[in-house]
Amino acid sequence: MKYTLNIYRGFPEEQYWEAFELPLTEGANVISALMEIQKNPINKEGRSTTPVAWESGCLEEVCGSCSILINGKPRQACTALIAPLLQECSIITLAPLSKFPLIRDLQVDRTNMFEALKRVKAWISIDSANDLHEGGPPIAPAVQEALYLLSTCMTCGCCAEACPQVHENSSFMGPAPLSQIRRFNSHPVGKFEAADRLRTAKDNGGIAGCGNAQNCARVCPKKIPLTESLSLIGRDTTKQALKDFFGLPDA
Repeated sequence: MKYTLNIYRGFPEEQYWEAFELPLTEGANVISALMEIQKNPINKEGRSTTPVAWESGCLEEVCGSCSILINGKPRQACTALIAPLLQECSIITLAPLSKFPLIRDLQVDRTNMFEALKRVKAWISIDSANDLHEGGPPIAPAVQEALYLLSTCMTCGCCAEACPQVHENSSFMGPAPLSQIRRFNSHPVGKFEAADRLRTAKDNGGIAGCGNAQNCARVCPKKIPLTESLSLIGRDTTKQALKDFFGLPDA
């Protein structure tokens, strides 16, 4: 049995569709299909072509680098099995994410997401006075569980792709970086910089840009409660704005 991959290829200045016919093998996923094309770049019309450019790393839905549009939906190529996709439609379409600058074929530049993580200080600043050998401050099990789920974010870009508020004319940083504000503000050490993160969320590109479409939570590969995070950050940002307006201390 054979199947067809129809891939939207090219560079920013010119893109086009190109089809490839491949034999169906047991357990094949989109990445393995792209590897087969790479070994023998012959399109469906029998013409020799260039190998398809894409990005991948872990191949187990951890790194987030293989995000593409598969049959029009943003998801990870490494966990997209060919057989179930063929049950949806006879031809599988692959395209690059549209909310990020295109590099080539299925490869895009997600730099803006990583820059947004810098803006929100998505890290824990370590005070040299802390005794790291003591294991750090205790964290309640319920908080640990919530923090772990938030920490599974891969910065894959699926949530930004599905968000109607993220586009070329918008400065909205997207759901993932804002959700990380919740993660690090919930940490017993990270909370000391909570006010700075919330002020960033209040600035241009922050929480005010969210339109509450809730598409982000629907497409998140890790099932992170992004809409819940955005709601909490919106509440906390309002509180911080009131504190700043009345000149109240952060803590």
